[in-house]
Amino acid sequence: MTWFVKAFLKSSLAWLALGVTFGVAMAAHPVWTVYRLAHVHMMLLGFVTMMIYGVAYHVIPHFVGFRLHRPALAGAHWWIANAGLLLMACGFVARVLEPAVGTVILASGGALSALGAYLFVYLIWRTIDGPARLRQASERAARAVERSATQGSRTLTVVAMQSSARHA
Repeated sequence: MTWFVKAFLKSSLAWLALGVTFGVAMAAHPVWTVYRLAHVHMMLLGFVTMMIYGVAYHVIPHFVGFRLHRPALAGAHWWIANAGLLLMACGFVARVLEPAVGTVILASGGALSALGAYLFVYLIWRTIDGPARLRQASERAARAVERSATQGSRTLTVVAMQSSARHA
């Protein structure tokens, strides 16, 4: 398992622990529910999405039979996604206390989180497609099989016609 897969899985668990702790704190002190957007993002972007990223980076290459496209970018994705979420969570909290500052922090974190998501889409998409040279070879092979099948069905039709003419 690559380091970034482990890192996504472990950060997912860390965000789960933080989110649950924050949820319990809000339950114990209802006044803190003003921070519920931070809690929700810790759980959804932190726990759920980081887990999806980690599992997908591990499983998708095995499913499609191609190596992960640009693994170094997947490592960068881990840093970008976690930094973005940390800024978003801090921004949601800060926006309650100081709206102007909190909004800037939140927007910065949101932009980083979005960049991370786009990076994930790019990497998984390219992994599914496979390397260009293998994709081109696969397309050529598919066309050859299609031509062969078409020619084979023409041959079968001619043979069938000849056979029925003999029996008539």
